[in-house]
Amino acid sequence: MKAKELKKKYIKFFKEKGHAIIESASLIPDNDPTVLFTTAGMHPLVPFLVGQPHPLGKRIVDAQRCIRTQDIDEVGDDIHTTFFEMLGNWSLGDYFKKEAIEWSYEFLTSKKWLGLDSKRISITCFKGDKDAPKDNEASEIWKSVGIPNERIAFLGKKDNWWGPAGETGPCGPDTEMFYWSPNNIPAPKKFNPEDKRWVEIWNDVFMQYNKTKEGKFEPLKQKNVDTGMGLERVAMVLQGKTDLFEIELFKPIINKIKTISGKDITKANKQSFRIITDHTKAATFILGDERGVPPSNLDQGYILRRYIRRSLRHLRLLGVDLLSMDTTVELAKVVIEIYKEDYPLLKQKKDFIFDELKKEEDKFQKTLDKGLKEFRKMVDKDSQITAKEAFLLYQSYGFPIEMIEELAKEKNVPIDTKGFNKEFQKHQELSRKGAEQRFKGGLSEASEITSKLHTATHILGEAIRSVLKNPDIKQKGSNITSERLRYDFNFDRKLTEEELKAIEDEVNNIIKQSIEIKKQEMPTEKAIKSGAQAEFGTKYPPKVWVYQIGNYTKDICMGPHASNTSELGKFKIIKEESSSAGIRRIKAILE
Repeated sequence: MKAKELKKKYIKFFKEKGHAIIESASLIPDNDPTVLFTTAGMHPLVPFLVGQPHPLGKRIVDAQRCIRTQDIDEVGDDIHTTFFEMLGNWSLGDYFKKEAIEWSYEFLTSKKWLGLDSKRISITCFKGDKDAPKDNEASEIWKSVGIPNERIAFLGKKDNWWGPAGETGPCGPDTEMFYWSPNNIPAPKKFNPEDKRWVEIWNDVFMQYNKTKEGKFEPLKQKNVDTGMGLERVAMVLQGKTDLFEIELFKPIINKIKTISGKDITKANKQSFRIITDHTKAATFILGDERGVPPSNLDQGYILRRYIRRSLRHLRLLGVDLLSMDTTVELAKVVIEIYKEDYPLLKQKKDFIFDELKKEEDKFQKTLDKGLKEFRKMVDKDSQITAKEAFLLYQSYGFPIEMIEELAKEKNVPIDTKGFNKEFQKHQELSRKGAEQRFKGGLSEASEITSKLHTATHILGEAIRSVLKNPDIKQKGSNITSERLRYDFNFDRKLTEEELKAIEDEVNNIIKQSIEIKKQEMPTEKAIKSGAQAEFGTKYPPKVWVYQIGNYTKDICMGPHASNTSELGKFKIIKEESSSAGIRRIKAILE
C-alpha cells in the first residue's frame, strides 16, 4: 500500500467514527511558543487541549507535517527522518482509552483497512511509578481485542508517558504499537521491546493528569486522547520493507542523487544519500510553508540553513561539483513533484523555494573552499581544533558547528566544543536543545501568554491599516514566542518613526478602552464575506472562530485570545524591518 492510499484510508476510517477532518497546520507554530517547528500533531491544537472548544467539535482527524530537529543525528539509519507526516486522531474531552485502543486495533488488523497480521503486533503500556499507577486499564483493553499477555510489555516514563510540554500542564500514560518487520522470520511469541526488529507504528496518548508547579499529578477535568501514526514508517511496514528510504516518498529523490552524483549507494556512502534526501525534503517544506522563512542565523532560519549546508556538504562527499548545477534546486523539484497533490502550496511557492536554495548554495560555495583550506591548516599544525579556531570557521566561513564536528571526526581530531559553545552562546545562536524546548512554562501558561499576544496581533494589523490609510494591507504571516509577537504584512517601503509611534499609540489606545472580545462560530465563507480578516495562504476548516474587538477588528483565528483588551498591558514595537520583497515585518512586546 502506497503512503497516499494509507493516508486516505486513515482519514476515511476516523471520519466514519465521527471525526471532523482538519488541514495540516503550518510547520511554523502560531499557537505554541514552546518549539520552533511543529514537531507533533498536538502543537497546533494546544488551546483545545487546555479547554477551548474547537469549532469542528470534540473528535478530530488530521495528517500533520512535522519537523523534529532532535532526530537530526539519527538520520542515516533505516527509520529516522527529520521531516515526516503524522496521522492523528483526537478526542477533546470525548471518548477515552476503550474507543481509542479498539479503533487502533480495528484499523490495523481489519481486512477492510490495513489488514496487518495481529500475531505480528506487540504493545507497550505504562508500568506505573510514584506519580501515577500502572496502566492496567489499557492492557486489559488490549487483551480484550486479542493481544495475548506475553506480547504486552510495561515500561516506565521514558518510554510510555507523554508530557507535559514544559514544566506544567496536561500529561499522561501512552500505549505504543509495534510491528514485527522481517517478512522471512516468524514473530517471536514473547515481545522483547529491546529487539529493534519490532518497529513502533502508532502511539495512543491518554492525557488524564495535570502536572502542577508543585510537581503533583492531579486528574484532569477534560481528558483527551492524542494519537500519532508516522505515515512513512507505516507505509514501510505495509510495503514489506525494513528501509524507510526505499518507499515511494523517498526513492525518486534517492534516484535523482544517483543521477547527479553518478554513484550508486554503497555501505560507505549510504548515510550521505539519506542525509541529502531527508534534509532537502525538510528544507523544501520549510521554504514552501505558508509561513515559509528564508535561511538565516536565527530560529527557524538557522535550522533551515543547517539542513541546506549539510546537504551540500554530503553532496561534495559524493563527489558532486556544486558549481556545475544548482543541486538542491534540482532535488527540490523532485520533492515538489512527489507532494504537489497533497500540498499544492509547494508548487505555488516554487520560485521562492528555488531562489532561496540557489542563494544559499551560492553563499556556501563562496566560503566552503576557503573554509576547508583553513580547516586543513588547523589540522596540520595542531592535534586539536581549539574553540577559537572552531568559532573562526563558524563566523568567517559559515560552517555550522555540526559540520565542523563531522570534519574533525573524519580526520580523527578533537574539538574544544565546550569553549566553542561559550562563544556560540554569546552570539545568541541556538543549540539543538534550545531549538526543541524554547519556553519552559507549561501548556496552560504558554496558552495564556499566546492568548494575549494573539489579541495584540489582531489589533496591530488594524492599527497598521488605519495609520497607513491602506485597507489592502493583509497579514502575510505571524509568529508568536513567549517573549514577543511578529507580524508580516504587504507594504513597499520602510515605515517612518512617526508612523510606528502612531501605530503603537493606536494599539495602546484600544487596550486602554477595556473592550470585550467576542467570539462567534461561523462557516468560513460567511466569515470572509462578513469582512473578517484572514491570513494569506492559510487553509481554514469549514467552520471557524471569528473574534471581534468592538467595532475595531474582526478576524478569523483558531488560536486562543484574551477576553478583554485591558488584560494585555502596554504594547511596544521593538523592531520594523523588511521580511522579503514587498513584505514588512514588525516585532512587538507586551509589558
